[in-house]
Amino acid sequence: MHSITQEKEDLKGKRILLRLDLNVPIENGVVQNDFRIKKILPTIDFLREQDAKVIILAHIGREKTESLKPVYDYLKNIYPDLSFESNYLDSQGLNNDFVMLENLRQHDGEVANDENFVKQLASLGDVYVNEAFSNSHRKHASIVGIPTLVPSYSGILFEEEIKNLSDSFNPEKPSLFILGGNKMETKLLLIEKTLNIFDNVFVGGALANDFFKTKGFNIGRSVVSGKCCDLTNVIDRKNLILPVDVVTQNKEQKTPNEILDDDMILDAGSESVSHLKKLIQNSNFILMNGPLGDYLKGFDKSTQEIIQAMSESNAETVIGGGDTTLFAKEVEDKITFISTGGGAMLRFLMDETLPGIQVLQ
Repeated sequence: MHSITQEKEDLKGKRILLRLDLNVPIENGVVQNDFRIKKILPTIDFLREQDAKVIILAHIGREKTESLKPVYDYLKNIYPDLSFESNYLDSQGLNNDFVMLENLRQHDGEVANDENFVKQLASLGDVYVNEAFSNSHRKHASIVGIPTLVPSYSGILFEEEIKNLSDSFNPEKPSLFILGGNKMETKLLLIEKTLNIFDNVFVGGALANDFFKTKGFNIGRSVVSGKCCDLTNVIDRKNLILPVDVVTQNKEQKTPNEILDDDMILDAGSESVSHLKKLIQNSNFILMNGPLGDYLKGFDKSTQEIIQAMSESNAETVIGGGDTTLFAKEVEDKITFISTGGGAMLRFLMDETLPGIQVLQ
């Protein structure tokens, strides 16, 4: 796999199909979180410095009615010469040297990786660049289809994602993995894997509720995974760490065995955070994915404190997960690397590759 910055061929005048991740939150037609957009600007700038013609490919949301126009409006403030094309499949080619195409998922062929749709997209360019690591766990036309038809490369951020996340496969000791969020059915195999690699694995968020339930504790109305998961292979591991106290819907701090029928566990408690901070201080490599509390309901205190502690440590620190990055923006310059990946990050940590990586190789 080669980065576009290593491309020895002259890119001047070449039509570059640049796949970006522009799937950002929009509210009232305005971008609400520009983290992912800012991370891909260096690749756009590099291609323009090479006098290449840049064609931006991206998607937003899951519905065909959703439009990338608000993202275009954001980028237009940075690049005044950027144009927007909605009917790119009906045109006789793109005449503009710098253009952004409308939401790819408005076409069924994108998600289906339809052969004809792939050919239509590939015909628009001479070279393909994948700068959408966070989408590269999906076998969609713009991720795995186009690279089979035109010379293809990885983007600048794509290379950084692989390099920094790969450090977790053999982390410097002592090492710590902090995993939050929910959906145990999608993360159990990763927990099993990291328990064999990391010195300590802290499991928080709604994931911890599954362990509490397995231990026989009353979890009240707390969220648990929709599918049953057998935790017997991991629940007694000595390097598995669970919250020793939790915060309920009434902001009460309780131990897991004090939860009542009407309680809902929504965050890790202060003792758990204090213990985790000590582990952070004594670690040389720390990986974090997912929040430790339900921040949408205002339970974000533990997540904020832990990310702050990571920013103050001397360890190599890697943070990822769409929700988690919201908290890391304030200390971004003090974190070694913040991944744009959510599901892609988890899949890469598990499989050590992605469909979007394999096709480039």
